[in-house]
Amino acid sequence: MEEIYFTFETLDVYQKARKLVKDIYQLLDCFPSYEKYSLCDQIRRSAISVPSNLAEGSGRFSLKERIHFVEFSYGSLMEVYCQLSIANDLGYYPAEKHKELKTQIDEISRMLYGLRNSLINKINKAK
Repeated sequence: MEEIYFTFETLDVYQKARKLVKDIYQLLDCFPSYEKYSLCDQIRRSAISVPSNLAEGSGRFSLKERIHFVEFSYGSLMEVYCQLSIANDLGYYPAEKHKELKTQIDEISRMLYGLRNSLINKINKAK
């Protein structure tokens, strides 16, 4: 089992976002080679941005800044979904796999929304 050193590593949403990145990297191996430096590269950057923004936000001292990075993470997640949908439309991977990824993305989006609300509630309680 992996040791945990930083608080963001304990977040279920962070763990699920990391799994999504891994799943996407494996999926992109079946894309056409001419997409390697275009759509594949863009999908990778967007996917990596989801857990990365959670990590960066956890290092902020202000709750408002943390919320901001959760929102960045959510935006990147939506970008990933859009790009995967386009790739699916182009027939780069099976519709069944798209359903699986959509389910993962939906779960992560709900968790990000919950994390954002939790942080907002902390701000409201402090007032």
